Amino acid sequence: MSANSAIQQATEAANVLRTASSEQRTAAIQAMAEQLLKQQDAILEANTLDLETSREMAISNRLLEWLKLTPERLQKVIDDLLTLSRLPDPIGRVVATSQPSVHGQTFTELLPLGVIAFVHESLPDLAAIAAGLCMRSGNSLLLRGSQEARQTNLAIFQVLQSAIIETDLPADSLIDLAAQEDYSLRDFFCTEHQPNLVIPYGRPSWVQQTVRQCNAPILQTAIGNCYLYWSASGSLEKVRNAILDSHRTQPDAVNGIEKVLVHPQLKQSSLGMLWNSLRENGFEIRGDEHFVNEFPDLTLVEPSEWRQSYLQKTVAFKLVDRLEDAAAWMNQYSSGHANCIVTDSYTKSQKFAQQVNSTFIYINESPRFHRLDPGEKQVFLGISKQKGSHRGAIGVESLMTTKQIILGNCST
Repeated sequence: MSANSAIQQATEAANVLRTASSEQRTAAIQAMAEQLLKQQDAILEANTLDLETSREMAISNRLLEWLKLTPERLQKVIDDLLTLSRLPDPIGRVVATSQPSVHGQTFTELLPLGVIAFVHESLPDLAAIAAGLCMRSGNSLLLRGSQEARQTNLAIFQVLQSAIIETDLPADSLIDLAAQEDYSLRDFFCTEHQPNLVIPYGRPSWVQQTVRQCNAPILQTAIGNCYLYWSASGSLEKVRNAILDSHRTQPDAVNGIEKVLVHPQLKQSSLGMLWNSLRENGFEIRGDEHFVNEFPDLTLVEPSEWRQSYLQKTVAFKLVDRLEDAAAWMNQYSSGHANCIVTDSYTKSQKFAQQVNSTFIYINESPRFHRLDPGEKQVFLGISKQKGSHRGAIGVESLMTTKQIILGNCST
């Protein structure tokens, strides 16, 4: 199958999905969940093969952790799909209208984007969540996973596609681009026919590599390098809880706090207690020159690290003189999707929220990312820090666009 043919077939399937009934698409999502449960053993067996091959190839521990599936991880995906099946149909939903008509009444409705491409590094279970989101929103999906998860990706793809066929929807609603080994991402996403949206997911360097190969519209995801500002009035216990909780999402702690900016009035004893607690929980502690001089057992942070994601249990500490300096540092060096403050001052919390330019601002709260929100009313694939209509958590509505319907009577 050529690159153009794959996208054309996905486009034809998207046209069918757009007009398919809500009940039929709901049935497809439910069938995905049921088939994943039935085929769990086969998926885990394929995953074991990928893990064995990846260890022989000396794949990094981070990717191995992302790659490894367990019955619990698969059950979480099944729960997410069942939640998606219960969500209201977004197609045709009337939303706020920004363009009034002088002679008639204007309605703005949601409709699918069309063809979505999800390009992911390891994390094979995310393909199922992406498929559920696309089915709920009426989009077709092109999947391209990384090589270390090849067997697992194929097993999950076959299960998902069989569920789609079972509900009499087009098989090309889901296409596995990894099966087209003769084509690179550039071949698929720099062609005459392109997806309506490409979503890359993985390490920041991997995402940027994918972005450079695409001419199609991109919805970039962000992972790691989130900052916390510990103000002079901030509670040690709140800081500790925020850091620990932010890393509890497994296997990818999307909003894990990796950098902490510290007000100079905080006591060294408080820092020592925090560091001891973090070390007891398996964290490595690093510091800037000030903290390394005060505590020689700390590892010195290299200048480049302030911009980089560790994507592991490592937290670096830096002394800053005041809140304004912390905000400026975060705006320059953080990943820009989730930053925090711990403070007892309402005024400082509001100033922080105004000055820090990130997608999410957390005040005295853990930034932990949940793919299934606590109210079970949304399922999220990841977080985008892009400015624009798709900034924030990537859910069903992130895969939709709008059309405006003007109702009039052609009167003069």
